[in-house]
Amino acid sequence: MIRTRVLTEGDWQLWRELRLAALAEAAYAFGSRLADWQGDGDREERWRGRLAIPGSYNILALRDGQPVGVVSGVPTDRDGVVELISMYVSPVGRGRGVGDHLVRAVERWARQVGAGTLRLAVTEGNENAWALYRRNGFRDTGEPGDLMPDNVRREHVMAKSLVD
Repeated sequence: MIRTRVLTEGDWQLWRELRLAALAEAAYAFGSRLADWQGDGDREERWRGRLAIPGSYNILALRDGQPVGVVSGVPTDRDGVVELISMYVSPVGRGRGVGDHLVRAVERWARQVGAGTLRLAVTEGNENAWALYRRNGFRDTGEPGDLMPDNVRREHVMAKSLVD
């Protein structure tokens, strides 16, 4: 059974553990680099700050009581648009519906805050993520996203209308 739990600033150590695992195990999927969050970047106030983004919604997925994934929903500077970021499902949670569960949790939050559009960025070649997002109703907008840390690849922006 998959359960979700809303994370607060006080859960920073749990968030840190999964975020570092994500950046180590799936570096190809993120615009952040593991090295940016280690050493001088590995500070409690930074981790707390990440969970305290005003208006954000940070979720932990648990499967059989074990943390297996995280995701965040954050407001944007565009009216009626929120963004799904920092999605990660650990290898033991993959193929078990955890990703779908997390995406649906952020979508519910987005609807509750009155958003009309939910956006995200996904990297080229991350076929499992593309399949997950397409399965959940997201479509490629054709907009290029941010440049990845390798300075070669770009993220692709996907969006889902939440207007019924």
